[in-house]
Amino acid sequence: MYKFIISVCSGMLLAQTSFAQSFDLASEIGSDAPAEEIEVQKNEKAVADDRGIFSFLNFSFIKKPAKEEIEIKEGTQQPAETKVNETPLQKLLRLADEGNANAQLSLGYMYLYGTDGVNVDHAQAFKYYEMAAAQDNKIALNNLGSLYFNGIGTQTNYLKAAQLFARAAELGSDDAAVNLAFIYLSGSNQNKNLDDAVKLLQQAADAGNNTAKFMLGYAYYRGFRVPQDYYKAVSLIRDAAAVNFDEAQYMLALMYINGQGIAQNYGNAIKYLRAAVSQGNVDAITTLADILTQGTMYPRNLIQAHILYNIASVYGAQGAAEQRDALAGKLKIEELLPAQAQAEAFKAKPSELTAYIRQTFGNNIRRYIDENLKQKN
Repeated sequence: MYKFIISVCSGMLLAQTSFAQSFDLASEIGSDAPAEEIEVQKNEKAVADDRGIFSFLNFSFIKKPAKEEIEIKEGTQQPAETKVNETPLQKLLRLADEGNANAQLSLGYMYLYGTDGVNVDHAQAFKYYEMAAAQDNKIALNNLGSLYFNGIGTQTNYLKAAQLFARAAELGSDDAAVNLAFIYLSGSNQNKNLDDAVKLLQQAADAGNNTAKFMLGYAYYRGFRVPQDYYKAVSLIRDAAAVNFDEAQYMLALMYINGQGIAQNYGNAIKYLRAAVSQGNVDAITTLADILTQGTMYPRNLIQAHILYNIASVYGAQGAAEQRDALAGKLKIEELLPAQAQAEAFKAKPSELTAYIRQTFGNNIRRYIDENLKQKN
């Protein structure tokens, strides 16, 4: 279910479930806009955790490093005529050899992807990330840890990966903090380093990492390793919903419905559910369908409910097909046929952050937290 994700500048990576069984690192190292506007924040800080991510299984995540992170400053060790005649690649190679960490990061990226005129060469990518990591560059440390974890350009070494993530986290990398948190969560049942995992998620959340904000917010919602606190849960989950993460939108809708940590507001709940539905969130689809069928907290609309159950049945949601068929008998044929056509035409449009988190952790990150962070204080 889980796939290996590695960052180019600042993403995260997650161990597969089998990792927890084979090695215990924890014991080795210390649609309508809602009434409350859903404004997807575009600034780089708000989406810090979906920059520069790629997966070997899905290259839709290929991005170049952020411009400010790869600015190359000229050295003075070579004669001017040499610099004038050199190609861009030669310049990068020279600067990297002179110790320029940004040039080393750029070359690591280029060889990892095979961009800008170079062929994919994982050994070379490893070499240049290792050079930059030797200078305590937090991006390089995080990326090198990912290479060790995935066995890319080197032999797989989980302990080395964890040590690199730990150092990068010490230097302020929120993405490395999340990586290390997942390593701690993936330990054996006897040795899960849960308290440290929560501290790392807090560190990453404080730095603006939206994945960490949602996970920590959900921990507060459930009362896992932290006191149950709906108000804190809302404040964290709302931030993740604001950058268009579907599970955060779904959870915020539930808290609006139940008045947990926020004033009860069915209108806002429906609009957050619709936002999650547009991204193909199955829980949101079935929840909204139930609400529209019952008509107790929002006007009844059997046509829309039928459309939603029909969509949910395609995703394999339990009981959705039966609910759809039950509603079909209550609709006129002139209502049913357009409803079926709308369901068939539905196409989920997940945000970049939603798509990334699904690819990394699966379609229900809450389940991962429930399974791995549920031990009480």
